[in-house]
Amino acid sequence: MGKFNKTGKRGMPALNTSSLPDLIFTLLFFFMIVTTMREVTLKVEFKVPQATELEKLEKKSLVTFIYVGKPLQEFRKKMGAESRIQLNDQFAEVSEIQDFIIAERSTMKESDQPLMTVSLKIDKDTKMGIVTDIKNALRQAYALKINYSSNSED
Repeated sequence: MGKFNKTGKRGMPALNTSSLPDLIFTLLFFFMIVTTMREVTLKVEFKVPQATELEKLEKKSLVTFIYVGKPLQEFRKKMGAESRIQLNDQFAEVSEIQDFIIAERSTMKESDQPLMTVSLKIDKDTKMGIVTDIKNALRQAYALKINYSSNSED
């Protein structure tokens, strides 16, 4: 029979890290799924108006945004303090909206093009003249599904 030797002191066993990569990848996938990336850098400030009857947009991938509001403080010297239109990451004029819509539509699948919705994020203090001009430009580009962004009244 063998003898058991108890003369040597046992140290603390090493921490088992075999499941650590699983935890790290789980956290990585969680943040990849939950995080949304802002595609447009806002150059205008806007406070959307309050509304009572609201609907959520179904497919956000089919939505194209047009922002209208006063330029941020850093752009006011160059652009002035009046409401301006922002398409993607740049200021634009009403005459550029039609080309913008055509370019956005061309990036979509052909089956999704008729479902394209244009969402107008307009400051509540913006004059109606610019909104009418935008709507006419959208009509000329055959972008007839228009959504007005707003907040719910609490």
